[in-house]
Amino acid sequence: MAFKEYTVEELAAQPIGYWSSETGRRVVGALREQLAVEGLTQPHWWTLNHVAGAPGTWTRAALSRKLMPFDDLGTDFDGVYDDLLSRGWMREDAGLLALTEEGEAGRRRARERNLRVHERTHEGVTAAEYAAAVNVLRRMVGNLGGDSDLPR
Repeated sequence: MAFKEYTVEELAAQPIGYWSSETGRRVVGALREQLAVEGLTQPHWWTLNHVAGAPGTWTRAALSRKLMPFDDLGTDFDGVYDDLLSRGWMREDAGLLALTEEGEAGRRRARERNLRVHERTHEGVTAAEYAAAVNVLRRMVGNLGGDSDLPR
């Protein structure tokens, strides 16, 4: 598909709400589609990554508090944890969560699928352009009273 060019004036007149929402819907939709291949949701993905990054340190309550700000689905995080436990992808010892070998393998497969979405998303976009776009959106979030810091 050819990418049509517009003048700076035409682009500056565009509604940022539309373009940022449309981008978000498409990126999240593509990621969710790829995670579904593995029978995962985004909350599953977030859980797998956080637990893999700090095995044996997350409790259900602490991880739920960490993940809730990113959730737009009203997720029952205990249900996500129970699902990963029942699959044998995660274990819970003395209230602390850790991935099993199967869970780490599943996380790696999902990561590869997500990387393909990221590569597709970034086609024709330089790292500098991407960083500038993120910085513009961060500034707009801050201008409207939101937290413009990068998520941790």
